Amino acid sequence: MTEVVINSLRERLKSNIIGDPSVEGVRMGPLASKGQVKDVKDKVRLLMKSSELVYGDLDKVDVVGADSERGSFISSMLLYCKDPMNSTEAHSVEAFGPVSTVMPYRNNEEAAELAKMGKGSLVGSVFTADNHFAKDIVLGSACMHGRMVIINKECAGESTGHGSPLPHLVHGGPGRAGGGEEMGGIRGVHHYMQRTALQGSPTTLTKILNTYLPGAEMKEDVIHPFRKYFEEIQVGDTLITHKRTVTEADVVNFAGVSGDFFYAHTDETSLEGSIFERRVAHGYFVISAAAGLFVDPKRGPVLANYGLDNLRFIQPVYPGDTIQVKLTCQRKTKKDNREGQIPQGVVEWYVQVVNQKQEIVALETVLTLVACKPISRQFRIQNSEFKKQHSQLIGDTRKKLVK
Repeated sequence: MTEVVINSLRERLKSNIIGDPSVEGVRMGPLASKGQVKDVKDKVRLLMKSSELVYGDLDKVDVVGADSERGSFISSMLLYCKDPMNSTEAHSVEAFGPVSTVMPYRNNEEAAELAKMGKGSLVGSVFTADNHFAKDIVLGSACMHGRMVIINKECAGESTGHGSPLPHLVHGGPGRAGGGEEMGGIRGVHHYMQRTALQGSPTTLTKILNTYLPGAEMKEDVIHPFRKYFEEIQVGDTLITHKRTVTEADVVNFAGVSGDFFYAHTDETSLEGSIFERRVAHGYFVISAAAGLFVDPKRGPVLANYGLDNLRFIQPVYPGDTIQVKLTCQRKTKKDNREGQIPQGVVEWYVQVVNQKQEIVALETVLTLVACKPISRQFRIQNSEFKKQHSQLIGDTRKKLVK
């Protein structure tokens, strides 16, 4: 596999035309100075103590539209380090120029370890279509990177690339790369906290963070999510409901039940100059009707509604509009077991209410208390017996220590 990668990179580098950047087709210009050229070559020679040069030339470079002797030009260079776990140069020597080193690894853990051995990087990039691999590498090596970019076919076309920092970040990283961060105010506190920015497709980031992000892949199931126990629900599980058309009667009845007679819901003659075209449904009716669409009425693992967060009414719903709900598991949090309480967890559901045009009219996060899967009676008996034996063993040990 390593040989395939090296050969592929060789072919790509052959098409990388070096020369005057103003000339059509040139992809790489000169370095900043002759001094930098010398420094890069010196560093490559140090790297070659444990790596072999598999592409490029230290002594000559072919250029287009310029003089290779007068200009600060240098060849693209690719090195191969056969035993990177036991070599130091590839991790400690930085040739600040068009130089890269291929390092093989045997498994995800070794790849993450290699990514940390540089002891500090502004940015690390992970190119993969495997979200499980992406998660292992990010969680295993993010502590040594100021930012991590995860690239796959979903986001490659719009990626800002390895070298473009995010605008709201301080340009710095941990270890060797973090020397220039300001220390004032809250930033001074942040300086002592580990922070790593992640870039990638919503689906990949959802996998890494175990939190659903809008735009990520949704997973529909024939089983209603409210029929699943806490352990059975997965982040990304989605229910797309049937539809309901809002009527004038709905608006009138909700005003009567709630006591909310706000003019926009009840007095069409007062709407001139307002933001509404005509009588509008109550936002809270829309949310209530949405609950009626996604709730499973039978008794099951869902114990109670725990509340809602981040409610936003995006645009009006008028009588005659048809609404539908997309309910997605966003996050799960296991609660500590309390004596006499059913073992349970909190499930946060990302709720999108859309109209007949599939435009979002409301957003919210609904929280439910969901029961954990019951433990079998036989397991409870065995667990109780184990606790008795454990307590007896502790007691016998204490008596021996006292004697």
